[in-house]
Amino acid sequence: MSIREGGLVSAAFSVRPAPALGQHVVDHLRRLIITGELRPETHLVEAQLSRAFDVSRGPVRDALRQLETEGLVESRRRGVFVIGLTLDDIDELYVLRRLLEIEAVRLCLARDDVEHAAARAALERMDSAAAVQDAEAFATADLDFHSAFYLAAGHRRLESIWQQYRPTFAGMLAVTNAEDQDLAPTFADHVELLRVVEVGDEHQALELLADHLDGSRRRMLTAYTRFVT
Repeated sequence: MSIREGGLVSAAFSVRPAPALGQHVVDHLRRLIITGELRPETHLVEAQLSRAFDVSRGPVRDALRQLETEGLVESRRRGVFVIGLTLDDIDELYVLRRLLEIEAVRLCLARDDVEHAAARAALERMDSAAAVQDAEAFATADLDFHSAFYLAAGHRRLESIWQQYRPTFAGMLAVTNAEDQDLAPTFADHVELLRVVEVGDEHQALELLADHLDGSRRRMLTAYTRFVT
């Protein structure tokens, strides 16, 4: 299977690139892969993508390398092919995130000098996005909220691993949030999580975080099954 330059490409790649050409390409390809618009075994041909995005082959090549690092495509003898996300992949990603994030929050709680201004600012953006049902802005603020704990943990390598997988989670959240009728309950969960972190209740904070991530995983599996199959 390969991309046809007529139908899918003209529709999916209609937005012209922003100044950060490589980032534009990788963001759009990632979204198309995660939402299933680019199916597994699709052959990603540099020349076709270059014309579709109206960029040189350099940004396309950079984008494909990044997506390979994220495990969404793979290089073979005949070129680069979409792998996509399976239900097992989603499970693996959430297992990894649970391990990372619980440790990040535990490290935050163990420090006396942690301020949570970044998490509170992200909550404000989530609240604004929820009020107008802006799922994309909500997902961005959601991940900013969680990223604040990794940053506050003061563990450079832990944060680095999270940043590697954050774009994939961003694409996945776009799928689930777009289906939610009301984003307010998810926002309320985040408000409560920050509250218990700020009062230093480690047991409740880690329990709430684990429940939140498990719920997110279940919603993602349900939405992904319905969305791309």
